[in-house]
Amino acid sequence: MTDDVPIRLLLADDHPVVRAGLRAVLETEPDLVVVAEAATAEEAVTRAAAGDIDVVLMDLQFGKGMGGAEATARITAEPEAPRVLIVTTYDSDADTLPAIEAGATGYLLKDAPPDDLAAAVRTAAAGRTTLAPTVANRLMNRLRTPGTALTRRETEVLALVADGLSNHSIGTRLHLTEGTVKSHLARIYAKLGVESRTAAVATATELGLIRR
Repeated sequence: MTDDVPIRLLLADDHPVVRAGLRAVLETEPDLVVVAEAATAEEAVTRAAAGDIDVVLMDLQFGKGMGGAEATARITAEPEAPRVLIVTTYDSDADTLPAIEAGATGYLLKDAPPDDLAAAVRTAAAGRTTLAPTVANRLMNRLRTPGTALTRRETEVLALVADGLSNHSIGTRLHLTEGTVKSHLARIYAKLGVESRTAAVATATELGLIRR
């Protein structure tokens, strides 16, 4: 973007107060302009395709319906798509990895200082990556110790274990056989150095791998 052309923003969050707060912060910056808001992920996908958006500020949780990671994947799959900057309260692997894999340019937490938020928007508009410190640290740890990192599927399985689902129910939810779920759990136990579902959930929660 040039200094003469403002960066055009879409705010996607299901909480009106959050959208109002983001708008208030961002519109104090002369080079940023909020041109649209979306209360659902589906609405964000549709609005982002209009061609007049440079950066989408995307939440991850929208209640019912599509989530922010899926919306990000749909937006970034289109030609000449706007950049997507995740702005959320969640920083577990269960949240960050799907969003980054979906094509998010950056990942910021909602408690970030206003100056950091504005800087992250400019960085995203330029096609560069900004990550919240906790997210960056976790990704670096995954790279340093790949043998102990959970895969996206393992994270999904363990998150459902944490929700109290049985192996059969997890398999139904994720379209896996019960045997495949058991295999995922065996690998999870080995990576985390635990021997039970309860211990796996407790350890993963402590490490920030899943959200409770």
